[in-house]
Amino acid sequence: MTLSRIIMRLARNPGTEFADGDDHRGYTLTAPLTDDGMLDLDAFGKARADCTVRRFAPDEDATLGRLARRRDNWYFDYDDQDDTDDEAVHKLGQHRFAVGE
Repeated sequence: MTLSRIIMRLARNPGTEFADGDDHRGYTLTAPLTDDGMLDLDAFGKARADCTVRRFAPDEDATLGRLARRRDNWYFDYDDQDDTDDEAVHKLGQHRFAVGE
């Protein structure tokens, strides 16, 4: 099983201070992908401890955590002792990751 490094940058967000997006804000994930670029749930179950996330932004220190799943929902967990820091990721399991997208 291979783990992939995925960089997700802040996309356009009209009506906010980041209307045009921001390449300096986002997440770096380490996770297994299927051949068609989707998160691989079976491989995730075997490599859960190696599936990490790093949230980055120019005005804050990087925050390290892990990729996690509860029922059908993926989320980022920055402190395994505190559920209030969990960051839900909308439809992450339905997203196809591809180079340059």
